[in-house]
Amino acid sequence: MSTPPPPSGYDQDVYYAPGWQPAAARTEPLAFAAIPTGLLLGPVGVGVGAAALARIRRNGTRGVGLAWAGIALGLATTLTAIAVSVALLLGGAATRALPADVSAPQDAHARQLVLGNCLADLPDDGPVTTVRVVPCAEPHEAQVVARTDFSADSLWPGQGDVESRVSRVCVPAVLAGDVDPAEIELSIWTPSEESWAEGDRTGLCLAATPVLTEGSLID
Repeated sequence: MSTPPPPSGYDQDVYYAPGWQPAAARTEPLAFAAIPTGLLLGPVGVGVGAAALARIRRNGTRGVGLAWAGIALGLATTLTAIAVSVALLLGGAATRALPADVSAPQDAHARQLVLGNCLADLPDDGPVTTVRVVPCAEPHEAQVVARTDFSADSLWPGQGDVESRVSRVCVPAVLAGDVDPAEIELSIWTPSEESWAEGDRTGLCLAATPVLTEGSLID
């Protein structure tokens, strides 16, 4: 069999227009969707991005970079949400009031203390954060014997005014009748300007004994 000659007047070679190239593969729609979904919905964006990668491999479409960007945004949004949730939970735990007499020793934030709480030891002068609270039946060095709270919406009155108000409730009269005031050292804990800005509105009066004691110092 032979190939017939080309019709007269036609060139045997085939030419394409300058710059011709095959059509580019389309971009996977899920890859586009992964970006806003990852930014707004976190873990959903991770799933959309992973689905986009699977379809790109299967169909030969484009958008790998978009899919990975959606996954990265989804992970970042998810981790940020987790960090915020943990911070809120810890913040709430740090301000949740204790029972007046705890059932077992525990560490607590100073802002959790209420009237009656007994402390294993009295921290040194200076900023106080975490304290060891124990049942009052166990040996302890100090006890919260009075408390006063400032209004939640009140403005910072100044350190001197805060200490003056707390001092007015920190007097020997708050002690039980069988307690010798001469053997007790009273001290006050007040909000600082920094803790006030964080919502601290509690002033405490603490009674310390020269030696470890058992039982309560107040009625």
